[in-house]
Amino acid sequence: MNMPAAQDALKKYFGYDTFRPMQADIIEQVYAGKDSLVLMPTGGGKSICYQVPAVTLPGTAVVVSPLISLMKDQVEALRANGVQAAFLNSSLGEADQRAVEDQFFNGELQLLYVSPEKLTSRDFLPLLKRAKVSLFAIDEAHCISSWGHDFRPEYTRMKFLKQEFRDTPILALTATADKLTRKDILRQLNLPDPQVFISSFDRPNLSLEVRPGQRRREQILRFIGKRPNESGIIYCLSRKGTEQLAEKLQDAGITADYYHAGLSPEERDAVQEAFINDNTPVICATVAFGMGIDKSNVRWVIHYNLPKNIESYYQEIGRAGRDGAKSDTVLFYSYNDVALMEDILRQNDSDQVDIKLAKLDRMRQFAEAVGCRRRILLSYFGEETTEDCGNCDICRNPPKTIDGTEIAQKALSAIYRLRQQVGMTLAIDVLRGSGKKEIFERGYQNIKTYGAGRDIPFLEWQHYMLQLLNYGYIEIAHDEHGVLKLTPASKRVLFEGEKVPLVRFATVKERQEAEKAQAKTKATERQGVRDELFEQLRQLRRQLAQERGVPPYIIFSDKTLEEMAAVRPMTDDEMKRISGVGERKLHLYGNYFIDAIIEHVGPAASRGKSSTYQITHDMYQRGLSVSEIAQKRQLTETTVYSHLAILFEKGQDINLHELVTPSEVDQVVKSLRYLQEPYKLKDVFEYLDEQIPYHKIRLALAYAKREA
Repeated sequence: MNMPAAQDALKKYFGYDTFRPMQADIIEQVYAGKDSLVLMPTGGGKSICYQVPAVTLPGTAVVVSPLISLMKDQVEALRANGVQAAFLNSSLGEADQRAVEDQFFNGELQLLYVSPEKLTSRDFLPLLKRAKVSLFAIDEAHCISSWGHDFRPEYTRMKFLKQEFRDTPILALTATADKLTRKDILRQLNLPDPQVFISSFDRPNLSLEVRPGQRRREQILRFIGKRPNESGIIYCLSRKGTEQLAEKLQDAGITADYYHAGLSPEERDAVQEAFINDNTPVICATVAFGMGIDKSNVRWVIHYNLPKNIESYYQEIGRAGRDGAKSDTVLFYSYNDVALMEDILRQNDSDQVDIKLAKLDRMRQFAEAVGCRRRILLSYFGEETTEDCGNCDICRNPPKTIDGTEIAQKALSAIYRLRQQVGMTLAIDVLRGSGKKEIFERGYQNIKTYGAGRDIPFLEWQHYMLQLLNYGYIEIAHDEHGVLKLTPASKRVLFEGEKVPLVRFATVKERQEAEKAQAKTKATERQGVRDELFEQLRQLRRQLAQERGVPPYIIFSDKTLEEMAAVRPMTDDEMKRISGVGERKLHLYGNYFIDAIIEHVGPAASRGKSSTYQITHDMYQRGLSVSEIAQKRQLTETTVYSHLAILFEKGQDINLHELVTPSEVDQVVKSLRYLQEPYKLKDVFEYLDEQIPYHKIRLALAYAKREA
């Protein structure tokens, strides 16, 4: 299989002209039949890495996913793009499961999503062996490791895949895994020699902010008040907390709901559907349960409580801005949160409790940090950067720095001479020349850097050490009892003269004033991107989604609408160049959005550019049939019928009864009495026992609207 086929599929099915970094390399690895471990941040394009091979290779790609709701969303999105996809999990009845299994066996599916329970069940293996599987994709692969943040025991039973399907490539994918978790994933899946792809974890479109935990509800109300109609998630620690906060928001006139594991499946489905379809913009959810959503236009995420580790935090903020548009994240922090989480971990986690407490401590250090928060996150996942991001609360109000190179050299030299075998507290004691018994028993008083930092108080040393840790100059080996290790960056400081700026605290007053000024600037920037045309396109997207019974983001993402509002495409060729507009979506929806843009900019601005509807109308008036128009314009017949329906609605001279009989119109119109507005084509189709095709229902609805 060659890469041009992959490039064509990327544009045809997903509407993108170019692959993101690493995607093409990963796809080539799949084509070569080799295994891979892929680390990409949420929204970074992991799914493309297996979806493109799935639509270009013979057979079916089997995708293992732990979240039923996420499977449903992904399958809906793929079908909207013209991909043959289905899922198998406990939400399906026996007859539906059998139908999907038949499709899988007969080679009618390009992708099949399965739960880990289904994959590892006894009755599924014989079917797997008989069907043609092109690749296995293990999504959320961190779930396989007990070192990870969302361990699922059923994931550990997937070792059989490499034994039973030696020649089938396995692609393990995750957004969050530290070094320890990565090693465990490869061991658990029996992947002896995989290629490891670690993409940049940087999400520059996400702003990062930590706020004091006092008066959280009042702060949240003000925050949401500045962002009307935007979708957001508030993660809370307890079920009761989600319910109380949702009630508080509702009392303030905000459309909000809560979501946690204590609700019935029907209740959870209803809440999630309302959120996905933009009917409920704000959801308060438990961190432990997770929402498993694939909604691209979540504009903000708030953590009401401190998460238990950085992996969880990073994955949860990754729910925002999956479409690449600017989005905000806020973390509320107080010491009480840390104490509460420590109690929970000690009570509930008998296994590896020390490591989990150490990871919680890193989360606390992140919240208390005085340096660029993005650099800290990237460093945690092993990604080096020396540039501050400019899009976090620290960068917007930078504290004063000093030249800390000498301090850093003393600390790193001490760790080196201690043979990287001590933790932070003991290393500081050695630097300060402590007379503790343990130091003399180990002979550490004899190393050259013993006492080299006795002029710096212990707490200040701790402050500097945490900065060195956060910036990636040192790291903690959790699986070696928390000892400090040097990194490539530390060697540059010790041997190549790299400078290290270290931070002193700015005053609270300076910070507050700078943050106020920055908040005003951000509000102005946001308003510039979201103009009147964007809002019109958003409302059009919502209307089309309601008619078709799909979530709005399935039609187009916020990022795609922003580009449309900026570029203002008025022909099919121009619309095709918009990122996120593939062939199928152009045929299904392009004309609606082109017409809305032309109507918005007015005749003067669109002069010289023919409306796609007008071209269809001119051809129709010249006597061309629907099939002839579709062939000449390289459109689907469904799109042409849609053009004619819209033209008829707007009063153009279209002989509707050439396209749909009076009897069919009558049946459709009568069915509306028994259906709820807004009328969806699917509902009418099913009510009429699937006897009248969709394009005729669309024409009949146009007749009803014009008559009204």
